[in-house]
Amino acid sequence: MSNMSRRRILFGGAAVGAGALLTACTSNDPQENTQINTSNEEANPNSAPGEKVVIGFSAPAADHGWIAAITNNAKAQAGAYKDVELKAVEAGADAAAQRATLATLIAQKPTVLVILPHDGKELNASALEATKAGIPVINLDREFPDALAYRTLIKGDNYGMGVAAGNYIAAQMKAKGVSAPIIGEIAGIDSLPLTQERSKGFKDALAAAGLKVGNRRAAEFTADSGQREAAGLLQALPKMDALWNHDDDQGIGVLAAIKQANRSEFFMVGGAGSKAAIDAIQADNSVLKATVTYSPSMASSAISLARLIGQNKGMSDLVELQVPKEITLASETITKENASKYAKLGF
Repeated sequence: MSNMSRRRILFGGAAVGAGALLTACTSNDPQENTQINTSNEEANPNSAPGEKVVIGFSAPAADHGWIAAITNNAKAQAGAYKDVELKAVEAGADAAAQRATLATLIAQKPTVLVILPHDGKELNASALEATKAGIPVINLDREFPDALAYRTLIKGDNYGMGVAAGNYIAAQMKAKGVSAPIIGEIAGIDSLPLTQERSKGFKDALAAAGLKVGNRRAAEFTADSGQREAAGLLQALPKMDALWNHDDDQGIGVLAAIKQANRSEFFMVGGAGSKAAIDAIQADNSVLKATVTYSPSMASSAISLARLIGQNKGMSDLVELQVPKEITLASETITKENASKYAKLGF
């Protein structure tokens, strides 16, 4: 996403070996919002220092939110390894700027490249260029359309996010005895496949319960766009029972619009698992009652996977000798009942 958001919970065992210890840093230092693998050599032989790996890293720039957490996680994880040198470059404001910085990175011939592209389609050629130059590419979050462009893809479960949100809303409607609820949806950037996948998962989960979306708006993963689109949706739906907002960062604006409209007859589900959203859910003082996770810890795991690939190692929990081609993290649902468990992990 550009100015984007999303979030972490567990790498679901597929991380980087047995006995991995995930630690969360939530202070206001450069390692804020980081969850890294700090397993020792006894727990995981892959943790033992090996051949030096130079990892090039490129992701959209941000000073807050999910994208900032992505970069913080990557830097923190690289810093945990004695045999990793991270070359992180500013991706610039758009795909063209990122293309230029990637060209510079590729010319430096790092061992492995980790790329979260502004847009997978527009940066596909850059990833192919790196691959042809013999540099394995870890595709992070936003997928390159050409499978030849990356060695490994690690992403969140966008379809699963929609399913989790839809299932939660359906369960709440059933519990309240509402048979034909009016449901709103505020998506992210519609041109991104990840947004389309989230909406499809949401639609499918609702349909399985005999429900449907009453009004849908697409925002841009920013607070301003969230507020603008929420204002329009609230006008279009003078009565509503539930709302799913795809992204907790843009949710700041969505909640502002709801407050401004003085609406409270419905409940809202967020997306990604930001600290502000988790705190609000725990406080139970707004319409926001749940959020579904999308973890920036995937950047930590991307660095760990890049290191293994660079050293020609596999994942110690798996029988296979090489790192898998694709890894998808699970999306979990955070509610008031379990918010305290997830609070320290909010980005």
